[in-house]
Amino acid sequence: MFLSLREDMERSKTNMEGKFRRVTVKVGSQVLTRDGGGLDEERMGKIVKQVAQARREGVEIVLVSSGAVAMGRATLKIDEKIDAVSARQVFSAVGQARLIGKYADLFEDEGIICGQVLTTKENLNNRRHYLNQRDCIRAMLERGVLPIVNENDTIALTELMFTDNDELSGLVATMTGSEALIILSNVDGIYNGKPGEGDASVISEVPAGKSVKQYIQTGKSQFGRGGMQTKAGIASKVAKEGIDVYIANGKRDDILTDLLKGADVPRTHFARAEGVNSVKRWVAQSSTMARGQVTVNARADEALHQEGAHSLLLVGVCGVEGEWKKDDVIRVMNEAGEEIGVGRARYDSQKTREEMGRRGAGALIHYDYLFLN
Repeated sequence: MFLSLREDMERSKTNMEGKFRRVTVKVGSQVLTRDGGGLDEERMGKIVKQVAQARREGVEIVLVSSGAVAMGRATLKIDEKIDAVSARQVFSAVGQARLIGKYADLFEDEGIICGQVLTTKENLNNRRHYLNQRDCIRAMLERGVLPIVNENDTIALTELMFTDNDELSGLVATMTGSEALIILSNVDGIYNGKPGEGDASVISEVPAGKSVKQYIQTGKSQFGRGGMQTKAGIASKVAKEGIDVYIANGKRDDILTDLLKGADVPRTHFARAEGVNSVKRWVAQSSTMARGQVTVNARADEALHQEGAHSLLLVGVCGVEGEWKKDDVIRVMNEAGEEIGVGRARYDSQKTREEMGRRGAGALIHYDYLFLN
């Protein structure tokens, strides 16, 4: 059951203030840009001041910021025809420099040093690279440096790209051990109908494990790659990994400050699941980078979903697709072709093919490295 805004705010107002030690904040292109595509410096400045205020009150902030491509496009105003890949590379190269430069100036006025972190999906696919990236961001936070993360669009192309920075922000929230992820868009949250029509209102609270797919309006933002469908999907997934997620309107004045204080403002909150460790969080976020997949029979599917800790045994595997190495992430499918989970394989694909279905062959994915959807 979804709660009304008033009911949820009354419940959460007393426990949200001071609740979070570390928060990942994602700012979308539609928040930072004007209708014509240029940078909205006034809005950007207001967000910077809110981040600075949060830090003064003891909250560590990791900022995931879109806007580089949109800024590059507005700066260059290229008239001649250019293919989509080259355009994205050029626009991001120019726009990222201008974007981080503006952030650096604004945060310096607040007495804060910021640092740029550019990454790709491929960087986060490998566990060692993932930990290296995590350690870099944590080292910045320990020294009072504000990390500003963005996808490296100059080299992240086609299958190497994140869906958008919403997906990246979910990975960053998981990687940095954030207690909350705040996604700032240009809408107040997820509505239970078409915004502006009838009695449609913002869904304030989404309990852990609850779906809101039936309410999502399709469509993408003008300057970004994603839309509310992507945001809701990422929010549900991140919440399952034990992180509170909020979707709110970044164009509202003081929205970040109000959210962190538990103020009565429109937003959609995806409540976190309990008891998810950091390794499982990484595995869950790595599902889009899976190297291959296995299909399990009905008996194994049933066993995995029973109460308690259960590993995926090779005896329950009845199909193998793709090629992977030991410790790569793979998907787990049921016989209906539905993804039921993701995990880190203890054997490579060749060994898995040789041993699948054999009693006593051991576990392909140990429980500690298995995340079920």
